[in-house]
Amino acid sequence: MSYAPSPRPTFDRTTRIAYDTVTRHLWGDEEAGLVSDWIYVSSGKIHQIVFGLEPRGWFRHSDAFRTIFAADEVFVVLSGTMIIANPENGEVHRVERGGAAFFRRDTWHHVFNEGPDELRILEVFAPPPSTGTSGTYAQSKPNLISSRYVRDDLLGRWPMEREAIVAANTIHPIREADLLWRYEGEHHRTLVGLYAATEHLTAGRITLKPGQQTDFHAHGGDESLLVTSGTLFLQALDPEGGAWLELGRHDGAYVPHGVRHRYWNRSESPAEIVFAVAPGYLP
Repeated sequence: MSYAPSPRPTFDRTTRIAYDTVTRHLWGDEEAGLVSDWIYVSSGKIHQIVFGLEPRGWFRHSDAFRTIFAADEVFVVLSGTMIIANPENGEVHRVERGGAAFFRRDTWHHVFNEGPDELRILEVFAPPPSTGTSGTYAQSKPNLISSRYVRDDLLGRWPMEREAIVAANTIHPIREADLLWRYEGEHHRTLVGLYAATEHLTAGRITLKPGQQTDFHAHGGDESLLVTSGTLFLQALDPEGGAWLELGRHDGAYVPHGVRHRYWNRSESPAEIVFAVAPGYLP
């Protein structure tokens, strides 16, 4: 399979993206591996996909498919256990369901599924491919000829030098204790946990209890989201008119820059979303 840019679904207003309508894409070759993508949003500001790897599956890279980009990225593990590595320096990290990994531009990355179940990862990416940060950029970089997945230089230094070693890593695992917590809102306070918040990308998660809602709010960038459990209602005050959208598990949504909106759980079970905003989180 030769390289071709992935599809870029875009929307001009707040939109529900039903799981059964999500754009499917398969990429890779014998050397890089074959990866299934579900592409939810790829606007001029934000890129959100889910990708899947079968048990014992993996993606690495090849000359045609180089996994080094000019963007900040967050990978959130939706199911399975992810082994993520930087094949250039030998870093290897293990991230279980509910955890995430963050890395910045110019970081080579490979992912392996060592478990018995399918691995599904939510990936958010900014600046997005539409700005030339993905395949076109990767082809401009020298190909990485050899890959390694060990750090022999750390033998004899661990865990005595752990703090310095972790600080120097290029890939950062994010677990519950690593989230940046915010208690947002005035009338309906909502606990928001952020995986990462950079000048290009903010990504996080929200859990709403039955009957709980957020305040109306807006962001200084496009927002994409995925419902990971439960049922969520999204009310948006679009300039063209209001939107009242019901989102189930695996459904996504897109909210344009500056549009005031709120989330509301009107069901009897908790609802959880993972979201990303790019470039600016604050309005």
